[in-house]
Amino acid sequence: MPTNLEDTASTISRRFHTPTPAVAIVGATGAVGVELLQCLERRNFPLSRLRLLASARSAGKTLPFAGQEIAVEELSEASFEGIDLALFSAGSGISKHYADAAVRAGAIVVDNSSAFRMHPEVPLVVPEVNDAALASHRGIIANPNCVAAIATVALAPLHRADPIRRLNIATYQAASGAGAAAMEELRESTAAYLRGESYQPRVLPHPYAFNLFSHNADMDIESGYNGEELKVIAEVRRILGADELPVGITCIRVPVLRAHGMAMTVTFDEAITPEEVRRLYADAPGLRLVDDRAANHFPMPSEASGQEDVLVGRIRKDFGDPTGCSIALFVVGDQLLKGAALNAVQIAEQLLAR
Repeated sequence: MPTNLEDTASTISRRFHTPTPAVAIVGATGAVGVELLQCLERRNFPLSRLRLLASARSAGKTLPFAGQEIAVEELSEASFEGIDLALFSAGSGISKHYADAAVRAGAIVVDNSSAFRMHPEVPLVVPEVNDAALASHRGIIANPNCVAAIATVALAPLHRADPIRRLNIATYQAASGAGAAAMEELRESTAAYLRGESYQPRVLPHPYAFNLFSHNADMDIESGYNGEELKVIAEVRRILGADELPVGITCIRVPVLRAHGMAMTVTFDEAITPEEVRRLYADAPGLRLVDDRAANHFPMPSEASGQEDVLVGRIRKDFGDPTGCSIALFVVGDQLLKGAALNAVQIAEQLLAR
């Protein structure tokens, strides 16, 4: 964690209060970096200057933005001079190494890695859920894990009405969560499978085409939970402000290019009906109901991909709970958007509005 945040916090605040901040994207050529660039353009973020940063092997490439081609520069500690906002999406090692330099230069960092998510001095923010936490930032703001971000958009309206007593989640996670290389491996392995050819996986540990397997994060041998599952448990609790919330979770990688699905069973202290849940969702920000029982039409990755809203449906009583206090849901959100790039840009928009 950078050590000088307290000393520089007031300076950062003054510099960012320009109506047209200078922006840098760290990891600009990666899957999320490209989405960050597109989100800034699509949402007309009022930047005055844009700097694209990546590793030496990507330096000199160009990426399109607002009708121009912008050259990618090699990332260094000097890259943040004159930058007001640095959007990081290049892995936790890069964030830990370079976030301090960005803060020293006067930038606010919105970090998409796991580097600072559980640090007590770094707010972990989903704007639809806990934007008030931004007031406590000291130069770095953490973007949540993709599952935690998507899930809490759907959980927050319910949690505000009646605090959640227990949560159980099973995820169906797309290749996009493992980056552009995993997405390409899914394409290649599927084509090979259909041609009747063998394919040796290089990015993921198991064959991906027409298969599903436990999420490829490192396994905690003692508990039997993998790192993705443990991150989601901790981050959902932190975002919802429910430190003791019991959460059970199983994370599975499925052969879908983008958009994560999750089946959730949510238990409350009081009985709740599907009709009450739909009412709570009617005006909830960032959510779209897709819940047509007659047509068997519910949230799907094919419809969530490229969409900013989180789709929620299959709202029904949990027959496994005779008390009537549990609701079952199915939620799908684009991992590269609400699970990553969009959430970061929305954080920047909130900072700009303050």
